[in-house]
Amino acid sequence: MRRFAVVGIIGISVIAVCCAKAQQVPNAPAAANSTRNFFGRWIEFYREDWKGTAAVGPAAARRGLPSPLSSPPFPNSDWSYGGSPTIGEADGNVYPLQTAINGATGRTKVYGWIEPTANVTTSRDRNYPETNDIYSNRVELGQAVVYVERLPDSVQRDHVDWGFHLTGFFGTDYRSTTNKGYFSSQLLDHDRQYGFDPVLEYADVYFPHVAKGMNVRVGRFISIPGIEAQLTPNNYIFSHSLLYAVDPFTDTGVLATIQSNDRWVVQVGVSGSHDVALWTEDAKPSFIGCVSYTTESVNDNFYLCANGINDGKYAFNNLQMYDGTWYHKFGSTWHMATEMYAMYQRDVPSVNGSIAPEKGTNGANCRAGLQTCLAPEWAMVNYINKQLSPHDFVSFRSDFLNDKKGQRTGYATKYSEATLMLSHWVGSTVQIRPEIRFDHAWDRRAYDKGTRTNQFTFASDMIFHF
Repeated sequence: MRRFAVVGIIGISVIAVCCAKAQQVPNAPAAANSTRNFFGRWIEFYREDWKGTAAVGPAAARRGLPSPLSSPPFPNSDWSYGGSPTIGEADGNVYPLQTAINGATGRTKVYGWIEPTANVTTSRDRNYPETNDIYSNRVELGQAVVYVERLPDSVQRDHVDWGFHLTGFFGTDYRSTTNKGYFSSQLLDHDRQYGFDPVLEYADVYFPHVAKGMNVRVGRFISIPGIEAQLTPNNYIFSHSLLYAVDPFTDTGVLATIQSNDRWVVQVGVSGSHDVALWTEDAKPSFIGCVSYTTESVNDNFYLCANGINDGKYAFNNLQMYDGTWYHKFGSTWHMATEMYAMYQRDVPSVNGSIAPEKGTNGANCRAGLQTCLAPEWAMVNYINKQLSPHDFVSFRSDFLNDKKGQRTGYATKYSEATLMLSHWVGSTVQIRPEIRFDHAWDRRAYDKGTRTNQFTFASDMIFHF
């Protein structure tokens, strides 16, 4: 499987290079016309980036409200919503590999990252439900990711535009992206430490004359609510919250994102339920509906979603999810992000009954005598973030999960965790995120395979962008 994964990622890279070269324009900037060879241009990008001498181009065009944050050091410059590029914002990103290929002159871009990780923990075997460092006391490869991407131009209001996205993903974090039907045997049948997953494959079409712009996405995409995401550069902190560890990961379907005006965004779509391919028996039509509101001051954003709504009957991750997120900026350097959700499935097999749960899922701790029951859970998380410099910020996360019937984690208990992290950037291409974290299970031993109620972890990752 490792050989297959490497071949898959290399294949995506070759396709990307061909696409990028095909879109090179005659009047390329000096970086593309340099007498240096490919590797020389690539190395020069890092040298100038780390020394702080890289040329700064004009700010990317945008319309609408200003960005509330700086990125870096934060993962995003806008209060984000899922399932669409930020409508009204141009793709002004420049990447080392793409610059080496053609001077970053085309619309199609190839880029990615490599993320080694390390953790030291009081647990002996596994840190779960802590993720993405599920394996205890290890140095490992969390993610090696290649993106091939073209973003639609949603700043202009003149013509229909299009984009696409492909991902090759390898590492231990495939456990947090696997969908049933997409190479899922690696996890569901073999519980492999490392795996490959084509996490994202979708096409975007931008319609400029619908309201203030509408993007329609078709394919497999990240489940849209929430603060965190599977792709590690999109997160404040290296490890994930308990809230995130058990919610939906990716969906396959169609989603329309409509910018009603500068403050309001509305999203409506349908998926085949959570974390399943459309060709599996678990797939069923499911409603997605979200609304995002940003205040005129840009100091607050509210994002509410009903995600994956159908009959709610037990199937592979068929979670009925209702999620709310609130971002608030206190001043020029402080902001917070808060999220809360409620989820459930109906007719979940009892752990004490005769009905076996699906492979890769847990049963529910139902009342004695019941074969199935309702399995609800709710969770909330809060981030407090302080920017220290253009290259540094600190984040404190507090988190609570109530897995009432144990269907999400395997243990019917309440959990809490607290994490303190420092993020440091070297230029704009290397990010280091050491953290200390304490977890507690309130009602029973739920850590280290049911042998501990507490878990203390020191961990760090390094994201090397290319």
